[in-house]
Amino acid sequence: MPKDRILNLLHLHFIVFIWGFTAILGKLITIESLPLVWLRMGLATLFISIYIYMSKFSLEVSKKSFLWLLGGGIVVALHWVTFFLAIKVSTVSVALAMMSTGAFFTALMEPFWYGRKIIAYEIFFGFLVIVGLYLIFKVETAYVFGMVIALISAFLAAVFSLINGKLVEEHRPSIISFYELGLGVVFLSIILIIKGEWSISLIILPNMDWVYLLILSLICTAYAFIASVKIMRVLTPYTVMLTTNLEPVYGILLAWFIFGSEEKMKPMFYVGALIILSTVIANGILKQRLNIKKRGPKI
Repeated sequence: MPKDRILNLLHLHFIVFIWGFTAILGKLITIESLPLVWLRMGLATLFISIYIYMSKFSLEVSKKSFLWLLGGGIVVALHWVTFFLAIKVSTVSVALAMMSTGAFFTALMEPFWYGRKIIAYEIFFGFLVIVGLYLIFKVETAYVFGMVIALISAFLAAVFSLINGKLVEEHRPSIISFYELGLGVVFLSIILIIKGEWSISLIILPNMDWVYLLILSLICTAYAFIASVKIMRVLTPYTVMLTTNLEPVYGILLAWFIFGSEEKMKPMFYVGALIILSTVIANGILKQRLNIKKRGPKI
């Protein structure tokens, strides 16, 4: 394996580890999920705008693309709000286990999004995911509300990935991210104004909350997003997909280490989570093999 490929693979694992750490930061930050996401998106927009300015990229987009970017910004804002809400009302482990279904929601929606037929094994995998969810819901009844919120977040993440799948064909990832995060901030600002929560208190936070927010926005959002795209120039989408599925594993292990007994679930929870994660990985493997058969092996 070439040296640059090994370095990029290690870099990818570091990025996935960072994404897993996002859930930990969400638990550590004391403010509610809505202002948390508003600040995260605002700071990340600032950092990415500096990157765009230094790179001298054009911000020009068509009216059609702008409407897609607006939709993507609203969806990702709601995804993050529900994700951090799920963490705060349940546990990091529960939220990440539910978020593992995001890749499978994407697989289920792809046939309708791209106008292709549903593949038989996808129905079977859908049944396995339901079994995994049933086991988790059955043994962790104290966190049902958090699980439902996390599933909604996973669904929104799938919608967001499909929207970006179209946008990335025409625009730079940094430009997409700038518009989506910026428009998401505007959307959340409107919600805060309607709720009567728009005030100076939004930025009056404990010092440690600011430290965690800066890490969340600069490292876990701006840096991780741009770096992950650059890595895809060297690594195959298949490798990236399989490695990204380790995010809940890293996150749950980190939660055990940092929060201790609070994050220890009943044994059947881990059986259900393993079924979901294994299903998502198997789905990706089969899709990759089918794509290779259609395209033919690379020479």
